[in-house]
Amino acid sequence: MRTTVFPGNKTITTADVAAPQAAAGEVVVRVRHTALCGSDLRLWRDGAQITPGHEIFGVVDAPGHALHGTRQVVYIPVHCGHCDSCREGDTQMCLNTSVLVGWNRPGGYAEALAVPETCLLPVPDDIEDLLAPLLLDTIGTSAHAVRFIAPVVPPERPGPVLVMGAGPVGLGVIIALRDHGYSDIHVFDPKPDRVALAQRFGAIPHSGEGKRFKLIMECSGAHAARNGAIPIVLPRGAIVLIGENSQPWTINEDRVFRRKDFFMVRTFYFPMRDHEANCDLLRREKESFRILVDAEFGFDAFPEGFARFAAGQHVKPLFSVT
Repeated sequence: MRTTVFPGNKTITTADVAAPQAAAGEVVVRVRHTALCGSDLRLWRDGAQITPGHEIFGVVDAPGHALHGTRQVVYIPVHCGHCDSCREGDTQMCLNTSVLVGWNRPGGYAEALAVPETCLLPVPDDIEDLLAPLLLDTIGTSAHAVRFIAPVVPPERPGPVLVMGAGPVGLGVIIALRDHGYSDIHVFDPKPDRVALAQRFGAIPHSGEGKRFKLIMECSGAHAARNGAIPIVLPRGAIVLIGENSQPWTINEDRVFRRKDFFMVRTFYFPMRDHEANCDLLRREKESFRILVDAEFGFDAFPEGFARFAAGQHVKPLFSVT
């Protein structure tokens, strides 16, 4: 089969390799679309030992298997199913396994991949192929963060909300907040075009001065944004850390930090039990999510397309196998 290779130095090539073979408890998935993700930029720069791509939609190719021919998205955390976290339904936080599809095992920037049967989530017939990959990071990660914090800072509690970072996850958070009943949603992003896109979803641009918030959804992962959130979160408010950063973050425990009660919460990906609710969210907000998918390219155009994505020229493009 054909696959992509990330050797590093902002380079992508393709190669012909042996087709994947499913081990016990696995099936082969033929990729239709894999959405590009900003977290893959590190692999683009530094190189990857395996095929990246972790927002994968495809069709099961396993003749004789009950799932053969079904449309599925690939849930990236490989999980044991029997530890305390898995039994609680927190499959993204398995205590025994830390393998992620597209990171520790081959991902979806290829024609096919082998996937554990337990990492398949069915795509209903009424959800079109081009939108199916959004059920993972763009919807799953974003909506999980909103659902997780809602009991702590409910939508009916007075006060504004701030989303920091208007990339795909930040835009997904804005859509999920609105769908969940939050109003007075503000957005901050250094890129004017991303702010303008957030405005299409009802967000108000935040100038960065003179306002404090009951809820801050930090989606950029930037240390400066995290530090900037601490003084502007209201007492009894919450900062939710969704964006990722592999570098150490130091908090200055000054008077502003010490002298108020507030929540600082970290959320990661989503539990498998959220899948049906995520499908419903996509149905309700289909036209908004459709705006995010702004490019599609195959193997030959992938290196150039990924570079345009890295330069901020696309929001949520798709790698597509035809």
